[in-house]
Amino acid sequence: MRTPVILLACGCFNPTTNMHLRMFEIARDYLHRMGQYEVVGGIISPVHDAYGKKELVSATHRLNMIKLSLQGNEWVKLSDWESRQETWTRTRQILQYHQNQINAYLKSENNVDINEDELKWMPDNISRYCGTNQGIIVKLLCGADLLESFGTPGLWADDDIESIVGQHGLIVITRCNMNPTEFIYNSDILTKYMANITIVTEWIRNEISSTKIRRALRRSESVKYLIPDIVIEYIHKHSLYGSQKTHL
Repeated sequence: MRTPVILLACGCFNPTTNMHLRMFEIARDYLHRMGQYEVVGGIISPVHDAYGKKELVSATHRLNMIKLSLQGNEWVKLSDWESRQETWTRTRQILQYHQNQINAYLKSENNVDINEDELKWMPDNISRYCGTNQGIIVKLLCGADLLESFGTPGLWADDDIESIVGQHGLIVITRCNMNPTEFIYNSDILTKYMANITIVTEWIRNEISSTKIRRALRRSESVKYLIPDIVIEYIHKHSLYGSQKTHL
């Protein structure tokens, strides 16, 4: 029997790119092909404004751009919980919140005491798992750069890494010229939980990054086919990232 999982991606999404969305598709295809997991849904959780990264536009704009990007997407949803907190929230807490909400939903009788407005990020088909005694695991979907960052001294607390990888697990999207297994080997914690780390190679090279998108927008260069057209229109409408509308 396949284990049901929900893929959760954290990050700035500043702005959302086609690659952000492709990660979900790549991961789902791989997990289904391997036969161990059934992907029930996906969640995008944009970071709080207090994260303070350079050029980070307000959560309001980033949430709106994600909503636009997800129009017509039947299985990936937006969670605004992280962005609504009083300050920046650690990745460990974000995973635990969504996992706890899912666990509570699955155990509730006839969904009593469930606030649907708070849980719009929950997959539409999750109700079929209620009363089945089959849990759903929330796994962190990320790029190889996040995996590598675990090895940066002082960046992550060991307890957080243990919780993220040990209790939830990672689905890591990497490029064909990278070797994430070396990052795992060089970390005692990652090696300890390596069974919970799934490496997915993206063979179709895609170098889209939000940083490069912002640079192109600043220079009034075209970003068509890199991010959804409807998001480009939103960026120009609100003059985000120093952009000026010259063409779509």
